[in-house]
Parts: sequence; structure tokens; C-alpha cells
Amino acid sequence: MLKVEELRELIKVIDESSIDEFSYETNGAKVKVKKNKGNGAPVVTAPDSTVSAPVTTESEQPKQATPAQAPAETETTKTESASKNYDYEIVSPMVGTFYLAPTPESDPFVQTGSKVDASTVVCIVEAMKLFNEIEAEVTGEIVEILVTNGELVEYGQPLFRVATK
Repeated sequence: MLKVEELRELIKVIDESSIDEFSYETNGAKVKVKKNKGNGAPVVTAPDSTVSAPVTTESEQPKQATPAQAPAETETTKTESASKNYDYEIVSPMVGTFYLAPTPESDPFVQTGSKVDASTVVCIVEAMKLFNEIEAEVTGEIVEILVTNGELVEYGQPLFRVATK
């Protein structure tokens, strides 16, 4: 089974090449990478075609310290987001399922108002039966949780907003 770093490298190589589509299957796991004809960015598709995520190259990735806004946001949401006091977004490093707690019975890792440091685990993103702990990577306070427990998240999707110190 491919590791997340291997998948990222594979996507990067395909993005920089003239290959339009690539499929890989091993031990029952399937990965399909297909370049989006509109902007040339590859799209990663899961075997059941229920999860797909446009992938950007490192030069196109939004900087984590810059507030990113999803294209589907309404004007009201943009205005509310702009009025919030945050200067860092923790984003998902992969496509997967977002969990706020290690088990359904456990307390969440963090809540709005929680103080975090760079090594604080803020959530888990489960991808292909692997549970990946996501760390804050910054010292500050959680001001907003942008995803609900059990929701599918995409690569680069903002998960938390943090007011850094």
C-alpha cells in the first residue's frame, strides 16, 4: 500500500509530465490520477468514485498562514470569516474522514477556545483505514472549527482557524 508521501510524489510527477491519466492497483487498493482538462491539475479518485480531490502543485498550494476561502462560500460567509480574529488555518494534508476525537466516547482533542502549540494533536484524518493524527503546527488558540465530526475532507481543505500568538 502506498504511503501519503509516496502518493504526493506520484501526483507531483504526473502533474509535471505529459501523462493525462494514471491508474495503480495493489492488494485491493486502487488509485487513479487524472488531470483535470480545465486547469491541468490532477484529480485523485478513490475506487468507488465517491471521493475525488483536485490536487495543486506545491507552487499553487495556498500558504497555510494565509486565510483561504472555498469557492462555494457566499458573500455572507466571506463577510463573517473576514470579521473573525484568526491568522492561520490548519488544513487537511490528505483526503479522508475527519474525526475530532480518538473514539466516539472520548472528549474532542480541541474545542473552540482551546490553546494549542505546534505539537498539539487537533484531530484525526482517516484515509484507507489509516488514522493520521493532525498537529496544530502553530502556537495559539482555536477560534473556529470548520468541519463536523465524520465529514469527508479534501486535500488542502481548511479544518481549523487559529489566532496565533
